[in-house]
Amino acid sequence: MDWDDFEHLIRELFEKVFSAPGVDVRITRASRDRGVDAIIYDPDPIRGGRYIIQAKKYTNLVDVAAVRDLFGTVQAEKANRGILVTTSHFGPDAHEFAKDKNITLIEGPELLHLFEKHGYTFRIDLKEARKLLGLT
Repeated sequence: MDWDDFEHLIRELFEKVFSAPGVDVRITRASRDRGVDAIIYDPDPIRGGRYIIQAKKYTNLVDVAAVRDLFGTVQAEKANRGILVTTSHFGPDAHEFAKDKNITLIEGPELLHLFEKHGYTFRIDLKEARKLLGLT
């Protein structure tokens, strides 16, 4: 799957995750997204707020720089939370940086669970992806 198809799929998934009356899911344009794939506004007074979604279709570990970038975007956009989604995994530094911050990290296995929960059937095979990309 191409990266832009993956980003579109993640936006579609989060439209389902956040489906509730009054929730507004705005899709950003790929060419000018400033590292943001979707912005969600949930008016619910308890769980609501602004959420920034960023998707990373990676075959290797996502390093701390991606998490730092998202955190900066969350602050700049005055969002309640940033959600960083990857097909792969996050490195230890990424987890450590996100700890105690308004950042949620979703790795490949958790992403597959979200897909299944919302009626999708996918698989992630990082070894196969690396081979197809000529990275092994």
